[in-house]
Amino acid sequence: MENKEKIKIEVPIYSELFAEGKAPEYLFWVGSAGAFDDRYKKVTRDFVRILHHLGVSYGVLGTEESDSGDAARRAGNEMLFQMQAMMNIEVMNAYEVKKIITCDPHDFNTLKNEYKDYGGNYEVIHHTQFLQSQISSGKLKLGKSSLEGKKIAYHDPCYLGRGNGEFDAPRFVIDALSTNRVEMKRNKSFALCCGAGGAQMFKEAEKGNKEVFLERMDDVTETQCDIVVTACPFCMTMLTDGIKYTHQEETMKNLDIAELVAMELGL
Repeated sequence: MENKEKIKIEVPIYSELFAEGKAPEYLFWVGSAGAFDDRYKKVTRDFVRILHHLGVSYGVLGTEESDSGDAARRAGNEMLFQMQAMMNIEVMNAYEVKKIITCDPHDFNTLKNEYKDYGGNYEVIHHTQFLQSQISSGKLKLGKSSLEGKKIAYHDPCYLGRGNGEFDAPRFVIDALSTNRVEMKRNKSFALCCGAGGAQMFKEAEKGNKEVFLERMDDVTETQCDIVVTACPFCMTMLTDGIKYTHQEETMKNLDIAELVAMELGL
C-alpha cells in the first residue's frame, strides 16, 4: 500500500459537543498509555484515523479523562481506585455516555466489569471488537495487499482473552488482512501473560529468575513470525522490549491491530 501524507484530524471533545447539543454515539476512552506513552500514541492516532474514515460519531473527554484506576486496584490501592472511578463516572454520567470504545484491555475490563459497582453502567467495546463489527457489517472493507507474504502471530492480552473471553475478534480482523496467521503454542485461554498484568510492569524481576516477557518471547520466536500483533499497550511495551532483548529488531516488528488496519487503508 502506497503511503499517503498524514492529514491533521481534529478530535471532537465531548464537552464541546455537549455544549452544542450534540450527543456522539461513542466515547473513545484514550487511556493513560494512549495519551502519554510515545509508542502507543501512534496506535491512538491510527485508530482515530480509522474512526474518521468510517464516519463514526464519537468524542473524547480530553483533560476531563482521568486514569481508569486499574493499576491502582491491582497494586492494592483500593482507595485511589475508588476515587478515580467515581470521578470518571461522575463526568461520563453528566455527559450521558452510553457506549465506550477503548484500545486498552485493562481499561476495557475495569470500565466494563468494575465501574458498574459505583453507578457506571456502560456498553464497553474493545477496539478489536469494534473493528470486527465494522468488517462484518461491510462498512470497513479490507484487502490483503500491505501484508502479503508476512507471517503474523497474535499475542492474546490477558485482560481481553482469559479475563473477558474475547479470543475471536482480533483473529477475525487479522484474517481479513492476511492469509498467513500463525498461532503460538500457548494461545487463547492457555496464552502466557506478557509480564505486565496486574501492575507487574512496574516491578523488577527477582534475581536469578527468567522474566515473564522473555519467556513469552520464546513462544513468539518459535513461530518465526515477521510481525507479532498485540491489542494492548502493556503487551506492546513488553514484547517490544522482548524483541530488543533478543536482538530481533531487524527481522521482527510489533504492531497493534489498529496499525495493521490503518496501514491497509493507507491512513
